[in-house]
Amino acid sequence: MSKGVLVNLTKCIGCGSCTVACKMYNGNQWINDRAETNGETAELADENWTVIQKFRVTRAVADADSNANKLEKNESNKTNDTNSANPEIWRFVKRQCMHCKEPGCVSSCFAKAFQKTEAGPVIYYPNNCVGCRYCMLACPFKIPKFEWDKTIPVITKCIMCNNRIAKGQQPACVSVCPTNVMKFGDRDDLLAEAKELLRNDPQYVQHIYGEEEAGGTSWIYVSDTPFAQLGFKMDVPKKPIPSYTSTYMHSTPIFGAVWALVLTGLYFFTKRKEHVKNAENNNNNSNNNNNIETTE
Repeated sequence: MSKGVLVNLTKCIGCGSCTVACKMYNGNQWINDRAETNGETAELADENWTVIQKFRVTRAVADADSNANKLEKNESNKTNDTNSANPEIWRFVKRQCMHCKEPGCVSSCFAKAFQKTEAGPVIYYPNNCVGCRYCMLACPFKIPKFEWDKTIPVITKCIMCNNRIAKGQQPACVSVCPTNVMKFGDRDDLLAEAKELLRNDPQYVQHIYGEEEAGGTSWIYVSDTPFAQLGFKMDVPKKPIPSYTSTYMHSTPIFGAVWALVLTGLYFFTKRKEHVKNAENNNNNSNNNNNIETTE
């Protein structure tokens, strides 16, 4: 059964333990003048496979969109004490590859540098990569990153600690979380748990991010704050990305073969034309030589 991770954003305190564990396990460097791994400006990068983004939101917005403690529209809400009416809170969001059930990066990679395992992780094999970067265009979450500063660059992204999962262990980030923000297990079981949580606790937004996005992902999120307020991409289609390109991808070998025949035909045509031209030049030179001998 495919594995997954349930992320409960209400429990995250932004400690950054997961980002440290990710760096250490995967051997990624800390680069001071590059993107942060923790904070309001944190973002995924070629050396950052996991980050914690920090968001300031208002409790009123979160409550209204989660159907919990809805504010009544009356005069009592019109107060000069804005902070008490709409108290600001911090929310922290862990980001990494979502590991789609049907990954766009896999379907777009003709070199088989991206492959989906039965256990759930989407693995990257740099030795197969040709650097076309189609995966970056195909990913609806904009996860794969390119090593622009490297002499021999490759694509990088979270691989969900595939080796650990193969040994029956949790991903490194999950194993070190002090507040149990993340839970690793069978995706179907985690999805059922998330739905039960939403039914029984009105504080949560009635949306499990990753349940349907891009056809479903191995990482799923629950939150008491609207996902749009936390930087999640809300325009991701529900339909799996490969379904949009499968027809064209299946036709790629045919177009490749036809194009090869066209190029071969052009090559022989050009060679034939060159041969004819050389023959004419030789005939002209021969005639000129005969004319000179006759004149003499």
